[in-house]
Amino acid sequence: MRLPTWLAQHLAALRALLVFTVLLGLVYPLALVALGQVPGLNHRTDGSLIDAGGTTVGSSLIGQSFTDADGNPVPRYFQSRPSAAGDGYDPTSTSASNLGPESVVDTIATDPEESSESLLTQVCGRSRDIGELNGVDGRRPFCTADGVGAVLAVFRADGLTGPVTRVVSVNQAAPSTPFVPSYEGVPVELARPGEDYVAAGGVVTPIRGDAPADPAVPADAVTASGSGLDPQISPAYAELQVNRVARERGADPAAIRRLVDEHTSGRGLGFMGQPGVNVLELNIALDEQFPAR
Repeated sequence: MRLPTWLAQHLAALRALLVFTVLLGLVYPLALVALGQVPGLNHRTDGSLIDAGGTTVGSSLIGQSFTDADGNPVPRYFQSRPSAAGDGYDPTSTSASNLGPESVVDTIATDPEESSESLLTQVCGRSRDIGELNGVDGRRPFCTADGVGAVLAVFRADGLTGPVTRVVSVNQAAPSTPFVPSYEGVPVELARPGEDYVAAGGVVTPIRGDAPADPAVPADAVTASGSGLDPQISPAYAELQVNRVARERGADPAAIRRLVDEHTSGRGLGFMGQPGVNVLELNIALDEQFPAR
């Protein structure tokens, strides 16, 4: 007996569903798993995990922090770049901060939960702290000495023109001291929590200051990667940390530099991206060759 057309079509669709379920839902995934166990590939497919002393300590593909229980950098280790993924290097929350070059004004509030730092202030604070940790000049253009964005809200008599009537350092609140005492002859005020000086008509005016044009602290030391999981730092950031790590471990800086060179990878295919230093692998090698005193 010939089946009705509608029933034949449904049975054909069911057969196709079953066939593709088996092929793409079972055969194909199992084939890839089997391929991943081929010698030479199994390390990568298992997550590129790294063992130290018989214990898995991380992955060469995912960065991690080298800090103490209070979040302070451990001086004997090379430090990774910042991370905006969750609480830092969280692979389940990989993300960037979504802050861009125009993020220069902080949100200052009496409730810390309502306060937030602009990208500029985050960069300024990190650069200051890294400079102090490594004994170098951490100043950057458009940053104050206390590590926030050097930004003024300038009010003029006619809006965008005319004489200046009021000036506020928008990223500094009491008990700070304004990073410049005056602007065009008008005393600079400190910001008040909860005030929106831009909405009130202030013109955002970053002040460059006298910081060197080429900061000693490289860019990757003060900015997070797009994924928040970057396991590498630039050779320049690694070099910045060499003397500190050598001092903490009682080692010759030249020997530490050689170790950094051994863990520096070149550009992909010889021309893609930039050279990088894998921080986890480098720190493991440090513990093996130059144990902390």
